[in-house]
This record gives sequence, C-alpha cells and structure tokens, in this order.
Amino acid sequence: MDENNIPLGLQKTPLPRMNESRRIFKMIFSRWVVVFGIIIIFLLFVVAIFAPQFAPYDPNVTALRHALEHPSLQHLVGTDEMGRDVLSRLIFGARVAAIVSVAVVFAAGAIGMFLGLLAGYFGGRIDTIIMRLMDALMALPPFVLMLAVAVMLGTGVTNIIIALIVGFTPTYCRLMRGQVLSVKENDYVMAAKAIGGNDIRIMFRHIAPNVFPPLFVIITLDLGFAILTEAALSFLGIGINPPTATWGAMINSGERYLLTNPLLSIAPGVFILLVVLAFNLVGDGLRDALDPRLRGVI
Repeated sequence: MDENNIPLGLQKTPLPRMNESRRIFKMIFSRWVVVFGIIIIFLLFVVAIFAPQFAPYDPNVTALRHALEHPSLQHLVGTDEMGRDVLSRLIFGARVAAIVSVAVVFAAGAIGMFLGLLAGYFGGRIDTIIMRLMDALMALPPFVLMLAVAVMLGTGVTNIIIALIVGFTPTYCRLMRGQVLSVKENDYVMAAKAIGGNDIRIMFRHIAPNVFPPLFVIITLDLGFAILTEAALSFLGIGINPPTATWGAMINSGERYLLTNPLLSIAPGVFILLVVLAFNLVGDGLRDALDPRLRGVI
C-alpha cells in the first residue's frame, strides 16, 4: 500500500528527538527518588567540607562528667561514653567517609580502567599478564581481600584507602577490558588505524570516551560501597585510628549501650544507610539515563 494512502491514524509518527545532555538531565531530575539521592550526596559533601563550621563542639574533646547524656538542647544527639558530642562526631565522620570514598573509587577506577584499556586494546601477552594478576586478586571475595590487606598494613586512613583500592581495582579492570574488546573493532576505530593514528591517540581519543559511560554508573555505586566497607572495617577495629570520628567505630563503641542509649549506634547507622542508599539511587538513575536504547529519544 502506498504510504500516502495509509489512514492518518495508522501512520507511524517519528519519535521526538532531543539534545543528549537535555535528555539525560530530564531523565535524572524527573524521578524524585534520584533527586532525593542527589540532595543527600550534596549535603554529605557540604557537611564534609565545612565540618568545623557545622559541628557545635570539638569531636575529640572528652568530658567524662557529661558521659552518656541523652539528647538535649546542649547535645542534640547526646554524648558518648567519653562525654564527646555525638552530633559533632557524626559530622566529622562524614568528612572521613567522603575522603575515603572519593580517594578509593577514583584511584581504583583510574588504575583499573587504565590496565583494562591496555589489556583489551593490545591483547596477547599484555592481556594475559594483567588479567592473571586480576584473577589472583579476585580469588578471594572482595571484602576478605580488603580485610587481609588492611590487617597487613595496619590501621590509619592511608592504609585503609590502599586496602580498599586493592579490592576495588579488579572490577574496573575486567569491566574496562570487556568494553574495549567490544568497541575496538568498530568502524571508527578501524578508520583511525587506517589513516595512521598511533595507539595512544586511538585508545584515549576514540575508545576511552565511548566505553566510559557504563563505568560511570559503577563508579557512582562504588562510592556508596566504599563508605560501607570503610565503616565495616572500622566496626571490626581494623579501620582508622581513634579518636578520629568514623561512623563504623561509633557503631562499635555504642553497641555496649544499645539497651540504655541506643542512639549511639542508631544515629551513625542511619547516616550510613542514607548515604549508601543515595548513591545507589543516583547510580540507578544514571544507568537509565545512559541507556543507549534511549539515546536521542525522549
């Protein structure tokens, strides 16, 4: 049947198209759960940056005569067993969580994606060496590996960051390698090779930008997982040295007072829950927004 003779109601209407950045922005901010996650993450980093301005007291100053006080106008979330203001320690704990998560994820992402890019692009012996190293690191469950490295290195912010980087790197390496293997045979890569483009330019100009979006979602999710892992290590006593305020250590120290003063453990637990949930909500929103099946379409 001639297309001109098809009834108006049966004709196919082309899908409306829009700018890619506008589409991503619209998909992210049209979902209230994603907006909620963005607000929580924004507040986390604002509090982390301006912790001394937000905290009503020094988080490490003890006052035993005020130990284990319940919430009041002077101490909105009460005090711990050393008389330290819990709210102030929660605020400074946000700084530790933000620093650890950003340092770990971006360092592990940079190392892992670079190794994955080399392995996927060059293949052969380079691929074998890199991937066997990643397989060795993945022989243990990630948390057990990070726990073992943390025990060997000892406590402290730097050692915990190194331990988490070791555990996070293999995931980025394997994901990057898989993406590169699927992209490097595309026509635009072959054309770049045909006109004499060098390997470094092809890898970082033509391949890396086209494989990064899916990994960006993993980075967002891992920011929350890094906070959760650091809290778990601190809860086990292998994390950051006291008296530095960390949410995991606060849960551990408040465990003894669950019946008399449960807020000591519940408050940092709620903070961890909200932040990890926020990163997961934003990561889920980014995954939908970067879906190639929706690219260019409302």
